[in-house]
Amino acid sequence: MPLIPEEPQIHESAQGPRVTSASSRTAPTPRPVPGPRPVAPPRPGRPGPARPAPPAQRTPREATAAAKPVPSKQAVPQPAAAAADGTQIQLIPASVQGALDAAEEAVDLLLDSGRAPGDVLVITTGEPHPWATHELSFGEASYWALHDAGDDVFHTDVAGAERAGARPVVVVAVNGGSEAVTASALSAAHAKATALLIVCGDPKRINSVMDAGV
Repeated sequence: MPLIPEEPQIHESAQGPRVTSASSRTAPTPRPVPGPRPVAPPRPGRPGPARPAPPAQRTPREATAAAKPVPSKQAVPQPAAAAADGTQIQLIPASVQGALDAAEEAVDLLLDSGRAPGDVLVITTGEPHPWATHELSFGEASYWALHDAGDDVFHTDVAGAERAGARPVVVVAVNGGSEAVTASALSAAHAKATALLIVCGDPKRINSVMDAGV
């Protein structure tokens, strides 16, 4: 009698995965895939200059107030006096260290009152203004071309004051130098100012120099 091979028994543990009908499952809600956000278009603005941006000549008053400590006593400008040639002379008391800041504040007030930037010349007796140092790094020809253009405030030292042309307003920052240098700066400034001369510095030192014949 032929033997019939026994059929292999399939245990439940060996069975394959059960198939569940698709109708009995609920499709999961697809979640958004995080990804990079679209870059916002840049705001329109003026193209940057070809040369590195020079140090700001005039700092916005809000930024200046935030960056500088509030002095205990604010320097009060002395009443303007008229020179023999009709030029108004105004003295703003300031220390040697604060003379340049006082000059910058005076320039800001002039511009706020309606003065054109090209009307103002600033002369320093000690360290040059950072703007002048920056522009001179491109050469004297480029530096004096800015002066000749006459469309912005121009900063120079005592040596350059002799070369600078006349402007309605001249601001002198007595931020260092000897009395001889101060006297030379005040003399040049008086000759260049056609309407107003503003001197920022120690009143005693300035008055002694001016009493000497400036």
